[in-house]
Amino acid sequence: MLDGALGVRPTRIGMITPSSNTVVEPIAIAMTAALYPRVTTHYTRIEVKTISLEAESLAHFTIETLVHAAQLLADAGMDVIAWNGTSGAWRGLDVDRELCAAIVRQTGVPSTTATLAQLKAFAELGIQRYALAVPYLATVRDAIIRTYAEAGFHCCGSAHLEISANVEFANISSSEIRQLVRRADSAAAQAIAIVCTNLPSGWLVEDLEAACGKPVLDSTVATIWDALRLARIQDPIAGWGRLMRSR
Repeated sequence: MLDGALGVRPTRIGMITPSSNTVVEPIAIAMTAALYPRVTTHYTRIEVKTISLEAESLAHFTIETLVHAAQLLADAGMDVIAWNGTSGAWRGLDVDRELCAAIVRQTGVPSTTATLAQLKAFAELGIQRYALAVPYLATVRDAIIRTYAEAGFHCCGSAHLEISANVEFANISSSEIRQLVRRADSAAAQAIAIVCTNLPSGWLVEDLEAACGKPVLDSTVATIWDALRLARIQDPIAGWGRLMRSR
């Protein structure tokens, strides 16, 4: 099907999001607005209600569930499919790598995840030492630090909010997010990683970078950055931090 405005088929970015997430879609639409109608974004959901290391929560993120969601997106002719969720940060990078390989096998569409995208962003900006800001439980925060350490990245400071209900992350205020980032930051950190795609921190990245004097790598922003990169869309996009400006 041809796009009416350009006479060519748009590049389609597919996003799998948690069912209780209300942040991914607005941020993805806002970030890619300047690229429309050349680039369009599309969404499907999997059930996610809580974030913890308990079996009930981990069961949300099976490869079978995520691949089925990817197949639904592939029905609409996606050029890239992204799992815009951070479960790989505490379940392990191999799980996300296996997921991406399974999506490619089943759909033929290039794939990424929020966790893999964020670590690619670390590499892109030469980050070895980071500060970690999350709304999660301490146990989840600790698991993220272990996962990133196994990939060669050192956490210099962290802060968390001890919340497990995914829907509540989206209601955290801008002032609370700023305080969380300030508590996490460390002079030794080269960047600040905000891990959670339902925390509305992407809107604040530009201001946070100005306040902290270093890159702020938000999960949702990083996922969109990597999805565009996989689609060979290299346009710099202002207003979303150093990662997007430097494309």
